[in-house]
Amino acid sequence: MAWALFSGRALLARRSERRLDTERELRAALQNRLLLLLFAARRCPRCRGFEPRLRRFWSRLTDPAHVERPEQLGLVYVGRDGCEQEHREYLRDMPRAWMALPYGDELGRELERRFGVSELPAVVVLAPSGAVLVRDAVPEIRDLGPACFHNWRQAAELLDRNFQERQEPAGSAPRSLTGLLRRRKYRPERRRGHQEEEEEEEEEGQPG
Repeated sequence: MAWALFSGRALLARRSERRLDTERELRAALQNRLLLLLFAARRCPRCRGFEPRLRRFWSRLTDPAHVERPEQLGLVYVGRDGCEQEHREYLRDMPRAWMALPYGDELGRELERRFGVSELPAVVVLAPSGAVLVRDAVPEIRDLGPACFHNWRQAAELLDRNFQERQEPAGSAPRSLTGLLRRRKYRPERRRGHQEEEEEEEEEGQPG
């Protein structure tokens, strides 16, 4: 389960006003949600350039002012800040529903290695089961906005229905599970026959 990544650890809420450090609190905050792991740093220029897009993405999916039913989405900031003061400043300004690893927690480095993070910013997308949906969603969030979330949700639902979790080779970074869906959903249009169009319309009319 995705929330279990933080079992035995603590997560901080905005401005460190709240500290989640029990299994019950972690489950309540993260269970049954698509989870974004944001690897970034306050003083990183690329991170500062990406952050407004990420905040708009988050708002469009979770803010009742924009959506009737907020999506089940969680975000944990895995900061690579240069000092504790920078980390505190980030927590002070981040959206209220986001959470963060405490400054200096070694789990941050472990997560970087586990998910093959090699540059900042990076956003790893996890299904509620803990399976990796996207190894780095920064390009999708930047270029597609909230539309990519629905692709992730479809992949998570497909995984829950049809697949058992696979063991990755020791030391290898987990692979993305949405590549096939993205290729199908965002590939260039091609000419289709009448029968193909009817079949596609029937598929779209079926409940997900």
